[in-house]
Amino acid sequence: MFDTSGWKKFEYDPLIAQWVTEAHAVAKTVVADPQMKKAWLQCQGTWFVGVDALPTDPMGKIGTVALKGEVIDWLTQVDTKPMHPSQLSVMYPGYPKPRQGESDSAFGYRFKRDAAHVDGLLPVGLARQRMLKEPHAYVLGLPLNKTSSAASSMVVWEGSHVIMAQTFQKVFLGVPAGAWQYLDVTEVYKAARRQVFEQCKRVIVHAQPGESYVVHRLALHGVAPFGEGAEAACQAPEEGRMIAYFRPELVDTSQWASL
Repeated sequence: MFDTSGWKKFEYDPLIAQWVTEAHAVAKTVVADPQMKKAWLQCQGTWFVGVDALPTDPMGKIGTVALKGEVIDWLTQVDTKPMHPSQLSVMYPGYPKPRQGESDSAFGYRFKRDAAHVDGLLPVGLARQRMLKEPHAYVLGLPLNKTSSAASSMVVWEGSHVIMAQTFQKVFLGVPAGAWQYLDVTEVYKAARRQVFEQCKRVIVHAQPGESYVVHRLALHGVAPFGEGAEAACQAPEEGRMIAYFRPELVDTSQWASL
């Protein structure tokens, strides 16, 4: 499934659940910290971005609990640099609201297209040229609390990683991998996204604590609006929808555009 769809869900794992229990307790402290709120609470209070906000170590351990389980074993096939501190992504009712400084067109893309993106292609300079500054190996999602799928789940365009791979293999052909980070890929990236929207199915990727999912590094993905019904079903706690994400970088950048 992963090769064709670009994502894979792993069922409940007691080892992941143990990690999540510890991470959830730490996460509640993090989001309550005034300095962290000032740094990461965006979109008019509806999104705690939380980049590197969870104090995990280079192996993913939090507190005394190691990051272990079937999904971690499965990911050992990928040669990555040490783990970064985990992102703590929290969504609240009302998401999305315009982010500070966000243009009408950018907010429209966030609302209508889930802010769909490929990780690691960052906007650089005043012209916001897209460049490969962070060659991630994969996206690992670990839900920290129980919610319904309507509570701003991740969305993925199935098969989009194939289109992106074909696109970037052509862009980087003959260019040393060390120079990829300096290439402006803005227009080809936009064209590839349009192709994905036309050809690929948008699916909701949802899991509960103890479950997990992996998204291919080239898969176009985003976050759905916080939908009606999530709170009424008692599946969106007051603390918001909390997910921990890991995106370690590849040791070999030349592998980034491959399937």
